[in-house]
Amino acid sequence: MKILITGGVGFIGTNAAIYFANKKHEIVLVDNFSRKGVEINALFLKKNYPKIKIIKSDVLEVKNYLSYLKKTDVIIHLAGQTAVTTSIQNPENDFKNNLLDSFTLLESVRKYNPKAIIIYSSTNKVYGDLSKLKKFSPVDESAPLDFISPYGCSKGATDCYFLDYHRIYGLKTVVFRQSCIYGKHQLGVEDQGWVAHFTKQFLFKKPITIFGNGKQIRDLLYVEDLVEAYEKAILNINKVTGKPINIGGGEKNAYNLLQVIKMLENEFGYQVKINFEKARVGDQKYFVSKNLLAKRLLSWQPKNPFSKALKSLINWQKENLNYLAKI
Repeated sequence: MKILITGGVGFIGTNAAIYFANKKHEIVLVDNFSRKGVEINALFLKKNYPKIKIIKSDVLEVKNYLSYLKKTDVIIHLAGQTAVTTSIQNPENDFKNNLLDSFTLLESVRKYNPKAIIIYSSTNKVYGDLSKLKKFSPVDESAPLDFISPYGCSKGATDCYFLDYHRIYGLKTVVFRQSCIYGKHQLGVEDQGWVAHFTKQFLFKKPITIFGNGKQIRDLLYVEDLVEAYEKAILNINKVTGKPINIGGGEKNAYNLLQVIKMLENEFGYQVKINFEKARVGDQKYFVSKNLLAKRLLSWQPKNPFSKALKSLINWQKENLNYLAKI
């Protein structure tokens, strides 16, 4: 099977590339290398998986990878701007990197390879701040969309385009509305995964800033479990095409920020300074994915408990400490 991954040297992209390469699939990665530190992932892949093709390009510049797109069986679209705060600071950049790039890719698939499976990495932020929830309970795919912040708008609009391109054009699209993902090859940059950022701050004994009171609850999903869900979607495409799928660690892996910090204190044997700032626009007080369709249609559920898998992230960061110090 031929698989093309956009954002391929990022955190999730690298893990997906490793997973599918180990199963002897042909892998092509497209990445503009704009995210801090991703060079370390590219070097790792080049050294350990030399058969993987890496193309340095914006997704928008389809001509740079069109020959591969025309022949691929599967596209996993991970490229994009990843942070609410960054989208507020620069909404034009957010629009380009999330909506315009994604729409261009989607149109290219429609024109040149409409039989390809295309998976979109969306976000739980498409549900907004969930302020209308009467009580904290796991969120399923029937929850109303509410695009708060430029990031919510760009990711949410792309999400809807992917679903509509199945309805209107019959493309084999799947949308994964992902909760908090963590794991190896995650660099700890503040706006690209808060768990990895917290672990990195502990490693360097630097302060952590919490926006809000720290009691926000999130379900945490190990990246290898996520990539396995991608594979199950590919193998069961007729069941899930044109559908949004909420995916996260579920209730068994739900923690608030202060609980995670306490776990890290126990893991490292010391404390770091905690600074509190006011809550950010669109921040959810609670998000736990019910994983309803993932379980029903893909027979998928998380395998790796956060309490154990967290150590794999910490160990990877320790092994790459000198590099992380430069980011």
